[in-house]
Amino acid sequence: MVTSSVINTYPLSSYSFGTKEPKMEKDTSVADRLARMKLNYMKEGMRTSVEAILLVQEHNHPHILLLQIGNTFCKLPGGRLKPGENEVEGLKRKLSSKLAANSPNMQPNWQIGECVAVWWRPNFETIMYPYCPPHISKPKECKKLYVVHLSEREYFAVPKNLKLLAVPLFELYDNVQRYGPVISTIPQQLSRFQFNMISS
Repeated sequence: MVTSSVINTYPLSSYSFGTKEPKMEKDTSVADRLARMKLNYMKEGMRTSVEAILLVQEHNHPHILLLQIGNTFCKLPGGRLKPGENEVEGLKRKLSSKLAANSPNMQPNWQIGECVAVWWRPNFETIMYPYCPPHISKPKECKKLYVVHLSEREYFAVPKNLKLLAVPLFELYDNVQRYGPVISTIPQQLSRFQFNMISS
């Protein structure tokens, strides 16, 4: 795990992108997703998920890599941990599943940094909070966001049904309408870091 207040950001052009087989979403609607979450909660208890903040730079400004599903919905790469799974190892597994080539010798060097945000889902609803409401004794999900330090050159294999977008911090900031509360507050969470813009 890397703990540093400096994040080296390399130009988007120093990374290569390819495609791999589609990664189908398990649910076709939000209602389906919440129903599956409820089912899993009955079996395993609170869901713990981890997501990655992957940073690159364009025009000397930090950009975050987001996966786009369909025409509008964007999400951070990551996902649900297996019961008892270590957060750092689980995030590496999820990142490889979402963005690494299938060949073992082409795995990116995922350097997991610090956890910058924790979000709570009190009920089987879409709304999440950056704190657990005091009257909730059994939250349904805890989601943690980690900074992931990228090496200067990496190859990302993007599932054919998804797009990988580099979105500038200024576009995310306060843009709850487009990105939701978790992603739109990332610029504030990153404000304590120093970005070291490295040109190729």
